[in-house]
Amino acid sequence: MTANHPLRHRVSQMTQSVARSVSVFFRDVGQGLLDISHNGLALLGLLVLGAALFGLGRPQWREQLEQQALGWLLQRQEARLSQDESLVAALADPEAIRRATAADPRELGKEQAAIVQWISRRYRVAPEPVARLVQEAWDVGQRTGLDPTLLLAVIAVESSFNPFAQSPVGAQGLMQVMTRVHDDKYEAFGGTHAAFDPVSNLRVGAQILHEYIQRAGSLEGGLKWYVGAANLPDDGGYAAKVLAERNHLRQVAQGRAVPVTVPLLVRTSSPTTAPAAASAPEAKATRQPDADTRVAQAS
Repeated sequence: MTANHPLRHRVSQMTQSVARSVSVFFRDVGQGLLDISHNGLALLGLLVLGAALFGLGRPQWREQLEQQALGWLLQRQEARLSQDESLVAALADPEAIRRATAADPRELGKEQAAIVQWISRRYRVAPEPVARLVQEAWDVGQRTGLDPTLLLAVIAVESSFNPFAQSPVGAQGLMQVMTRVHDDKYEAFGGTHAAFDPVSNLRVGAQILHEYIQRAGSLEGGLKWYVGAANLPDDGGYAAKVLAERNHLRQVAQGRAVPVTVPLLVRTSSPTTAPAAASAPEAKATRQPDADTRVAQAS
């Protein structure tokens, strides 16, 4: 074993020497490849730059390069537009315009156009939908014998021209019709969901108001029935609010300057009724559902 010790020592030294040599070899090769790569990239960059300068110096080559670049940009633009057009095509609905409740205010007469602009500013709604409702109010007014400004005044007091309004007791739409009570009147319009179609709601509301005025024998009495206060001693100032707004609309139609901030002039209600200055939703909340049901059954 003693004789073998020097031999193992020499083998170990040779192994370490070979390992160091291999390590140095691979390190030098790697460094050389890295230098070659850097130098190669630099050389390639110089060649590209030289070619570009040379090409730009030749008009025909420069023009060809510009055309190729322009063609590439146009292809990318066309691809993007194609994607946009696909999205538009997927969401397109050419029939949507038929469902829109809107009209051009410029196509209305002077009186109607003035009312449209005043309502639009007073209730902060777009003039185009209001123009359609004003047209409908005039048409329905002629067929029912009701003053169109009265219908618009009811809409103003009831919902402030919000076609999706709903009161706590279930009155819905522009004229806040009690849909569950007057569901039969919506059958001609396809069902009770038509309560949220502005035109359908206006037509149904006009029918109900016309019936109530005839039954009560007076406009004020009909409005009292309409608000659901037929069996109450007082309507909480509802009729006064509607008639005051109708008066404003009439003045606007006559060309008079009526501030859009003008308040409703209402009488003071009795202590047993709701405050006269209550908003439309609050006024609806004071309705008696039983009274509305009795009115519907009587009809």
